Amino acid sequence: METIIIEGGHPLYGRVQISGAKNAALPILAATLLAPGTHTIHNVPDLRDTRTMLRLLETLGARHSRKGTTVRVDTTNLTGAEAPYDLVKTMRASVLVLGPLLARAGYARVSLPGGCAIGARPINYHLRGFNGLGVTTHLTSGYVEARCEKQEKLVGATIYFDLPTVTGTENLLMASVMASGTTVIKNAAREPEVGNLIDMLNGMGAEIEGRDTDRLTVHGVDRLKPATITIIPDRIETGTYLIAVAATGGEVRIENCRPDHLPALTEKLRAAGITVEEEENAFVVSCAEQRADNQCRLRGVDVKTLVYPGFPTDLQAQFMALMIQAEGTSIIHETIFENRFMHVAELQRLGADITIDGSSAIVRGRPLEELCGAPVMATDLRASASLVIAGLAARGTTEISRIYHLERGYENMDEKLRALGAVISRGTSSVV
Repeated sequence: METIIIEGGHPLYGRVQISGAKNAALPILAATLLAPGTHTIHNVPDLRDTRTMLRLLETLGARHSRKGTTVRVDTTNLTGAEAPYDLVKTMRASVLVLGPLLARAGYARVSLPGGCAIGARPINYHLRGFNGLGVTTHLTSGYVEARCEKQEKLVGATIYFDLPTVTGTENLLMASVMASGTTVIKNAAREPEVGNLIDMLNGMGAEIEGRDTDRLTVHGVDRLKPATITIIPDRIETGTYLIAVAATGGEVRIENCRPDHLPALTEKLRAAGITVEEEENAFVVSCAEQRADNQCRLRGVDVKTLVYPGFPTDLQAQFMALMIQAEGTSIIHETIFENRFMHVAELQRLGADITIDGSSAIVRGRPLEELCGAPVMATDLRASASLVIAGLAARGTTEISRIYHLERGYENMDEKLRALGAVISRGTSSVV
């Protein structure tokens, strides 16, 4: 089993390029199922999850090729409508093929999704929305079977989400673009990744109104055509590097990103004592005040995760890894997932002082000399990134096992950090 080995205590300097957003690429790849022909998608990150989605498209009859960051997907001849357990168990976003398959074929059979163990994340909102569009759904042997009641196509409807759901919004958008009549999705997710998908769908000939709002109106069309789209930069990867520089000191220019996609994080970093300069497609991050050891002087800041444009739950673990060295106490309140503090036990192995109280974590910052490297184990995608950040800041050597979690969402993270001056390498371990 591969590991990442980090020698902490080295500030980061230089420039880093942000890759395309995993959470935008996955629904856009799924959307290629809607229209026969060859779709061209630029800025696609090469990750475990994007490779899994492409394998899933293959099982459905699609063909694909990659040249650099450009992926072409030919969905002319679909041969199946089933997403098997072997693929879906490793990536929850596999459920995103439900909507496109229903729209194009009127039937889909998809295994219940897997992915990171950070909460229940049921797909009941998806299924209720499909029911509203005239789809019957059944759960059989761990699979969702969905079929149009009227064989020809789905029927437009008004759908209300009790809570905004990103994948639910995306699935219902893709299902409704060729439904008869008009579909209105209320309390829709407003994340930038949803907007990127809407751009793709409208480029295919869909008629969707309300981009970047919580009310989306979809006027059904008879057919769609292949499209060309560019994946937006990954705001979670961007945020992870912002936090890594804050944790280690130094100065880094983060390029090919969208500062306007991270309004909450940048304000929290500034409140913590970090200088964050914004340009059109770049950040420059550095210490506002340095301590005697040249590390950033950090202040404890409270954080509450919220749906976009609030503080992203996907940056909660990374921000906690920053707060373990801040002066004072910070309270991190998780409102999106009920089981997203699995990284706490691993951070404690490095010396972090963290107490969990229900859906909140109380973090009492400690001096860096009291945070020491240790063997730790990644439990999910974003938790693995938090361990990298903590390892970069702690004194001594940290070895992170189960790094396959990291590879699901970060492209060449160790190489990018090494180019910034981090002492980081790959190793092996018997831990599985």
